[in-house]
Amino acid sequence: MRILYAEDEKDLNRIVTKALQEERFLVDSCFDGEEAIDCLQTAEYDAVILDVMMPKKDGYDVLKAVRSKKESVPVLFLTAKDAIEERVRGLDAGANDYLVKPFSLEELLARVRVLTRTKHDTQDHLLRAADLTLDTVSHEVRRDGKVIDLTAKEYQLLEYLMYNQGKIVSRTQIEDHIWNFDYEGGTNVVDVYIRYLRQKIDKPFDQKLIRTKRGIGYMLTGEKA
Repeated sequence: MRILYAEDEKDLNRIVTKALQEERFLVDSCFDGEEAIDCLQTAEYDAVILDVMMPKKDGYDVLKAVRSKKESVPVLFLTAKDAIEERVRGLDAGANDYLVKPFSLEELLARVRVLTRTKHDTQDHLLRAADLTLDTVSHEVRRDGKVIDLTAKEYQLLEYLMYNQGKIVSRTQIEDHIWNFDYEGGTNVVDVYIRYLRQKIDKPFDQKLIRTKRGIGYMLTGEKA
């Protein structure tokens, strides 16, 4: 899942970004509101974390820009202000959640997991497709009860496919959710990782879950062909 994190405190930005990455999130981090708006105009996100007080544009300005485009991406506000009025203002402006500094990383990560589930209209942390399961909290992947060891990128790809189970997703959509702005790779990178994933979750089993839609993209399904 791809996350946008906007925070001007550089040390906190670095710590939170690292924690999100360790939780298998793809993170675009920025340090002011204008940069955050630029990112939102360029990429599609599964959740946005905004510090309220930022240079150039504050969190309210960024949130206004998001909601003016009718974007439904869930937004978590971070603020050092604990006043009820501030929390009400943020929620009324269109934020989905509110966390007061200082906060624990564990709570932040739990709230982000809830937001990403909300984005994909599911409340269960255990994603299923036939006999394949993916736990978004422990990051454990199993098929037919057997644990499958995936790299971080393979996990991100599988998670995205499972959240979109039954839907065809294009190579461009996959790239936008699995690789960020820093990526400089080959044009066939999606096909390469789909092949890696098939070797682990499909090849050893009779039922194949990942299907190719030629000229369009890929689909993961729990239904038998």
